[in-house]
Amino acid sequence: MIVITNPFFIEDEIRIFHSLFEEGLSLLHIRKPDFSELEMVQFINQIKLEFRSNLILHNHHHLAEDFGINRIHFSEKERNRIHDFPARFPKPCRYNFSTSTHSIEDFNSLENDFDYAFLSPVFKSISKENYEPKTDLFEALKSRTNYKTKVIALGGIDAENIQKTMKNGFDDIALLGTIWNNENPIKQFKLCQQIVLSYLQ
Repeated sequence: MIVITNPFFIEDEIRIFHSLFEEGLSLLHIRKPDFSELEMVQFINQIKLEFRSNLILHNHHHLAEDFGINRIHFSEKERNRIHDFPARFPKPCRYNFSTSTHSIEDFNSLENDFDYAFLSPVFKSISKENYEPKTDLFEALKSRTNYKTKVIALGGIDAENIQKTMKNGFDDIALLGTIWNNENPIKQFKLCQQIVLSYLQ
């Protein structure tokens, strides 16, 4: 199960991250598109060293090495822009890559460089206004041909629909709005985690 940061400021955010990691969160995507390089450095500096290997950088990728972060995420735009991907990374490459997709065709056409990819939106988004599925991604997943990349459900995922999502072909889920729009993010995370774990057992 993956959590993505809120793009905007959240009160007590770093403390919440630490609590989520202590509760068993394995991957936290740092998505702060408006952060300058300096703001990103100051932000990551507040996260305990022991949790740095659980972080994935969405921007300012070049900072990964300085912080001992070995996971990098590419937006769909970035992925399409970098024709020589991942040639610009040193070989042998010690980074794990993930990316974002918005259709099954896009997902199926991914190179093997990606460990996993978000496929979204599965449901009406909790955090983004007027962001909802244009196609039924459960139906679309039946045409999946790419099994080397894990497919991660994103968009409107909450405690009510996790089971349906996992049952219908997604390998895992990513949470954003259901965590950060909740008055008790930790409690909400634990509830969702419980559902995922009970499904996987």
